Amino acid sequence: MSLGERIRDLVRLAFQLGNNWMTLMGVALTTSSAFTLVWFWIMEMTSSKSVHPYAGILLFLILPALFLVGLILIPVGILRLRRKKRLAGEAPTPLQKVDFTQPSVRRLLLVVGALTFVNVGIMGTAGLKGVEYMDSNRFCGLTCHTVMSPEYTAFLNSPHSRVGCAQCHIGHGAPALVRAKISGSRQLFAVAFGTFSRPIPSPVEHLRPARETCEQCHWPQKFTDDKLLIRTKYAEDEANTPSTSILLLKIGGHTANGTTGIHGRHLDAMERISYISTDPRRQEIPKVTYRDDNGQLVEYVTEDFKKLPPEKLAKASERKMDCVDCHNRPTHAFELPDRAVDKALNLKRMSAELPFIKKKAVEVLKVEYANRDEAAAKITLAINEFYRTSYPDVFKHKRAQVDAAAEAVKAIYLRNVFPEMKITWGTHPNNIGHEESVGCFRCHDGSHSSADGRTIKGDCDTCHTILAQDEKDPKILKDFGMK
Repeated sequence: MSLGERIRDLVRLAFQLGNNWMTLMGVALTTSSAFTLVWFWIMEMTSSKSVHPYAGILLFLILPALFLVGLILIPVGILRLRRKKRLAGEAPTPLQKVDFTQPSVRRLLLVVGALTFVNVGIMGTAGLKGVEYMDSNRFCGLTCHTVMSPEYTAFLNSPHSRVGCAQCHIGHGAPALVRAKISGSRQLFAVAFGTFSRPIPSPVEHLRPARETCEQCHWPQKFTDDKLLIRTKYAEDEANTPSTSILLLKIGGHTANGTTGIHGRHLDAMERISYISTDPRRQEIPKVTYRDDNGQLVEYVTEDFKKLPPEKLAKASERKMDCVDCHNRPTHAFELPDRAVDKALNLKRMSAELPFIKKKAVEVLKVEYANRDEAAAKITLAINEFYRTSYPDVFKHKRAQVDAAAEAVKAIYLRNVFPEMKITWGTHPNNIGHEESVGCFRCHDGSHSSADGRTIKGDCDTCHTILAQDEKDPKILKDFGMK
C-alpha cells in the first residue's frame, strides 16, 4: 500500500470514528468556543473597557468549560461508537498501522501535535483568566449583586478601595485558593436558592490573620507618634451651629523604652492579649488575658463571667487579639446618620447656610423606607418640600443648594442602608472608639478585674488626651495657626 493510500485510510478512519453525534458535538463545542475565546482575548487586549461581571461569567467560566467538555466528548464519542458496534456483533473499525518513518506521517503528527499544543494553550490561558476574573473586585462585588452590594458599596468608599478583595479574603498559595473556591461553590448554591444570610454576618470567621494581611502595609510597632484628631459636628438648630472637639490619640508602638500607647499595648510582637467572647459578633468580652512586661499572664474577668453556665462557656470562643478586633470594619464600614451628615457638611457636600439642614437630614434618613428606590424618591421630595413650605425665600433664592443637599442626603442613605439585605443604621457596629458602639468599652469598662485587684483602665487619658471638647472656636487651633 502506498503512502498516499495510507494517509487517505487514516483520514477515512478518522471520519468513520468521528461520525457520531457525540464526537461531532464535541468538535462543534471545542471549535466554536475556541474561536470565541481567542476573539474575545484579542478584543480585551485592544480595549480599555472593563468586562461586565455577568459577561465575565460567560467568557471566563462558561466558555472554557464548554471548550473542555467538547474535548472530552470527542474521544468519548469514538469509544462509545466502537463499544456499540462490538455489542451489536459488528466488527469494530480496524485501526490502521502507521509508519512513523514516513515524512508525510510525521508532518501529519506535527499538525496533530500543533493542534494539541493550541488546545493546551487555550485551556491554560482560559484557566488563568478564569482564576484572575474570580479574584477580581468586580466579580466579588457585582456578580452576586443583591448579596454583596452593601459590602461592595462600602468597599468603594473606603481607604482600601484599591486593595484587591482576594488579598485579604483568600491569601497566597494553592491551599488558600482551593479553600476559597470550595467556599465559593457553597455560597453559589446559597445565592441560587436564596438561603444566604441577611445581612452577611460579621466578623468573618476564617479571615486570614492580620499579620498576613493588614501588617503587610501597616506595622503597628512603628506607629510611635501621637495622632491629632479634629472633629467638627453640627447642632440640630436653625443655624446648624458647629462645634469642634480635638483629641490627641496615643497611637503608640515600639520605642527605645519598650512598647507604649494603643498599638504597642494591644499589638506587641509578643502577643500580649487574648480574650474570650460569648457572642458571635465579639461584642461581649467577659474575660481578657494579658501578658505583662515581666511575661506573666494576668486574667481579667467580669462578675458575669464567673456566673456563666457551663454550656454557654463551652460555646464561647477564645481569640488572640489582632488588628480587626478594634478595626473590625476597616474596609466595609457603615456610618450612622448623625456622623454621616456632619461629614457631608464638613466636606461642603451640603451647605450649612440652609436652616435646620442638619436636623431635617437626620430626620429623613431615620425614616423606614420599603426599599432603596422609595427612599431615593421620598428623601429628595422631603428636603425640597421642607424648604418650599417652611422657608420659601430660601427655596427660591438658594434652590441649587437645596437640590445639592437633597442629593447629598440621598447619597448618604444609599451608601449605608440596604433594606433587601436587612442592613440599616447600626446593623454592623464599628469598634473604633466608643461613640458609635460599645467599642473600646468591651474591655475598658472598669469591670474587668484580676485576682490581685487590678482592673483594666477605662479612664479617658488611657488612650487619648482631650485638648478641646465641643468648642465653637477652640483656642488651641488659633495658637497653632490652624484656624
